[in-house]
Amino acid sequence: MATSQTEQSSQDYGVGELIARSRAAQRIYERYSQGQVDEVVTAAGWAIVDPLHNQALAEQAVRDTGLGNVPDKFIKNRRKTMGLLRDLRDAKSVGVIAVYPDKGIVEIARPVGVVAAVTPSTNPAATPANKIINALKGRNAIIVSPSPKGHSTSSLLLEYIHAELDRVGAPRDLVTQLPAPVSKLATAELMRCADLVVVTGSQNNVRAAYSSGTPAIGVGAGNVATVVDETADLADAALKIRLSKTFDNATSCSSENSAVIVDGVYDALLGQLKLQGCVMLSPAQKERLKDAMWPDGKLSTQVTARSAREIAAIAGLEGREFEACSCLLVEETGVGDAFPFSGEKLSPVLALYRARDFDDAMERVRELYQYQGAGHSIGIHTADDARPHRLGLDMPVSRVIVNQAHCFATGGSFDNGLPFSLSMGCGTWGRNSISDNLNYRHYLNITRISRVIPAVEPTEEELFGGYRRKYGA
Repeated sequence: MATSQTEQSSQDYGVGELIARSRAAQRIYERYSQGQVDEVVTAAGWAIVDPLHNQALAEQAVRDTGLGNVPDKFIKNRRKTMGLLRDLRDAKSVGVIAVYPDKGIVEIARPVGVVAAVTPSTNPAATPANKIINALKGRNAIIVSPSPKGHSTSSLLLEYIHAELDRVGAPRDLVTQLPAPVSKLATAELMRCADLVVVTGSQNNVRAAYSSGTPAIGVGAGNVATVVDETADLADAALKIRLSKTFDNATSCSSENSAVIVDGVYDALLGQLKLQGCVMLSPAQKERLKDAMWPDGKLSTQVTARSAREIAAIAGLEGREFEACSCLLVEETGVGDAFPFSGEKLSPVLALYRARDFDDAMERVRELYQYQGAGHSIGIHTADDARPHRLGLDMPVSRVIVNQAHCFATGGSFDNGLPFSLSMGCGTWGRNSISDNLNYRHYLNITRISRVIPAVEPTEEELFGGYRRKYGA
């Protein structure tokens, strides 16, 4: 009998066996109490936060992917995991998690089962760890499908996690991953067989997840713009933009790609950015950089997540100002394919736009997001508290980040209330099923018990009286 492609992929890559092992482990785990679950979650968190483990993971990630830098990877691994554990510390995910007496409703948390997690090369330790911890919080098993470049780092992470699971007596098969080499066929089969798919990374993977036939949560592309208006603290704005744009060589989808600056403070902000080590390119230098970054019309992997100094060298930009520059600045006037600097650059290169006033700045950002990055988030540096609300009401974004270093704030921060996450939903604007930060509640099924309450039934007058009198209906 002929073997179908699906059956063949399962045989070739052992996906069926991996799923079976995960289901067996999950059936044991779903009987754990909240206290036992929280201990497992803590164990998985310590597996990456342990300084020796973290350092090894950061070094291996940079060595094998060539993306980012070790000190920032170390900070990211620790900060994201510590923040996530803070969010989960008092969260209920076992048994009754909420009671609404006035509605007669009791909510009970239930596992989703086996989670397939597709993770990118940009954060090959922090992103899998975040998904693993969230999945474990919901009493699920999880199978990671890492990027080929990130497989070795993910393997090391799982080695550390398995040691901690052994320590607390939990099944190792709660956390597994596809063996190398990870192929598209194996990942597709994993997504088809799992109970939930969570995807961070390329939009091709996100689309594949949504078409897998399995419930899926994918996140959208970034192309973050930040607005600096005439009321902003310019020194503070420049510092935060530089910190955000250069962290881990801009591997984050939450790093600013454009700054839209109100004309009255444009030159002053540029001066502050230069004090932060940013270098403004001349028109000729901008063209050389464009040729180096998009040699064949696609963003070159040679510049992705490299330092500004390295990118300047690749582009043949010479001068003392490039020897220790933190970020490369280019003035831009257009948006779209003919203006590649208007899109996501995944590197410490920032496009600057002049805007006549705040209204003009909003329209420029809208144009940018019509091109790329709709649904993700927008930054604003301002002293006018009404303007963030205008952005929230009018712009196609899921988050408005006010007077903060964008890439630190968007995925949760110790000084804001967003959930710690490395996966930001972009809503229907970004073709996503969620518009919030991916968090533990997305890894739960909720069963609701409904009891009889005193009837609440409106009269026809209450519902239609005003309408009928107004329109004579």
